[in-house]
Amino acid sequence: MTNSDQLKKTDQSLIALLSDRISLLAASEQPSLDEQLADVAPLLAQAGIPESVWAGVVKSCHASLTPKSATNHVSPRQITIIGGCGRMGRLFKEQLSLVGHNVSVLEHEDWEYAEKLLNQAELVLVSVPIEHTVDVIKRAAKYLAPNTALCDITSIKTQPTQAMLEYHSGPVMGLHPMFGPNIKSFLGQKVVVCPGRNNDSFQWLLDFLKSKGGELVFCTPEEHDQMMVVIQATQHFCRFSLGVFLAQTRVDIEQSLTMSTPNYRQEIDIVKRLFSQNPNLCVDIMLATEERCNAISFLANTYSRLAKLVAKKDRDALIKEFENTQSFLEEKINTFLQPLHTTALQRDFKPQMHTNISI
Repeated sequence: MTNSDQLKKTDQSLIALLSDRISLLAASEQPSLDEQLADVAPLLAQAGIPESVWAGVVKSCHASLTPKSATNHVSPRQITIIGGCGRMGRLFKEQLSLVGHNVSVLEHEDWEYAEKLLNQAELVLVSVPIEHTVDVIKRAAKYLAPNTALCDITSIKTQPTQAMLEYHSGPVMGLHPMFGPNIKSFLGQKVVVCPGRNNDSFQWLLDFLKSKGGELVFCTPEEHDQMMVVIQATQHFCRFSLGVFLAQTRVDIEQSLTMSTPNYRQEIDIVKRLFSQNPNLCVDIMLATEERCNAISFLANTYSRLAKLVAKKDRDALIKEFENTQSFLEEKINTFLQPLHTTALQRDFKPQMHTNISI
């Protein structure tokens, strides 16, 4: 039997085992991702298999499951999602409906029904484009009952949270789902939580996210927005720029992948996913705040400065830049690069806010 035949046979066995694994998950109470990683960590180390590979297998198995319909353990709640026909709004509508909640949708053409849709809701989720979020909050607030929980799920938090606190006297919380709308499961997905007012009113919602395998990360709206400058805005700009560069230079992507490193393939996949999204969403993430625009400008200046060193073939200066950055990363990051199951699921997020950027 040739190596190729053995590989095919091994793949067939793996596929059969994965099918068995998915069937077992569907028929039983699903253990947490943390448990599934911890149980096999010694075996993975012995076999030389990175934990990230196994985590991907576990997440994919969970994501492939057809979500179970409502159970008797859920007390149905009245929920209205403003923007519930958008991609992220649809995701939350589907997930909340599947466990038995009564979810209504309010779109821009439905405001004549706003009093009915909003006044009787226990929870109102705002899921609209960034530039419309504050105006929608102001418009919706006058229809809300004092005990209605109001929450937004946009990617900036300071302005929406301030608006909710100002215009609504009841419970307020800001959420930022750190994932796109194409996921099939909340398992292993982060949701940033910015408490506002009467946080106990949202406990059932947070419990729902955790029960589906989501990881909750708590911080203030200001901490969130400062972190997102680096986590979202500059990363979007880097990948946006790379995509534009590839298109302008007419790079043969298919040919490049035949001789690519794993890192290059991963980067191309990330760029491809970025450009498969709605262009308005991508651009709005970069332009959402003045701080994001300033940070991107600062990053562009850094690129320009380093490119000039390359053009001058200034080897010593480039090595110095490398060593300075190497020292920074060793000091600041090494303690956080722990095994995946520890980092993602056991450690509380306590941001150290030293990322102010002066332009």
